[in-house]
Amino acid sequence: MKPQIGISDKNLKSVTDMLSGVLANSMLLYTKTRKFHWNVNGQSFMELHKLFESQYKKLEEAIDEIAERISKLGAPAIGTFKEFLELASLKESPGKYPSQTDMIKELLADHESSIKVLRKNVDDCDEKYKDMGTSDFLNKLMQDHETIAWTLRRYLG
Repeated sequence: MKPQIGISDKNLKSVTDMLSGVLANSMLLYTKTRKFHWNVNGQSFMELHKLFESQYKKLEEAIDEIAERISKLGAPAIGTFKEFLELASLKESPGKYPSQTDMIKELLADHESSIKVLRKNVDDCDEKYKDMGTSDFLNKLMQDHETIAWTLRRYLG
């Protein structure tokens, strides 16, 4: 049954497509953060191991919330790696196991890219699609990425 919540079918489709891209980026970033959690080594091993764990757990919660938001708006949530890779604007780095500093730089760049995408999506939800609920939801996600980015930035001096 389609939701009757004061948003046109066309706008609901646009918003759920946008949210699918956010979900795809979140899954990619989650997987990358887990990879770095598993493979970090060196002097600050335990500190970064725990930091990356706390970050992928936050991403895991966000992923579930994004998928549920898509469902609340009447669309199915994507759920295969093929779909995630097709829709993500972030990129994988297969076969690469960077240094601690490069892990932090890569995650920081991905979080900052996510912030930029989310900032545009927040504006579009408000102005183009008249969906303030999703705008508020995305604004909270953006703030979470800003906090993680700030934390990572602090490691780089």
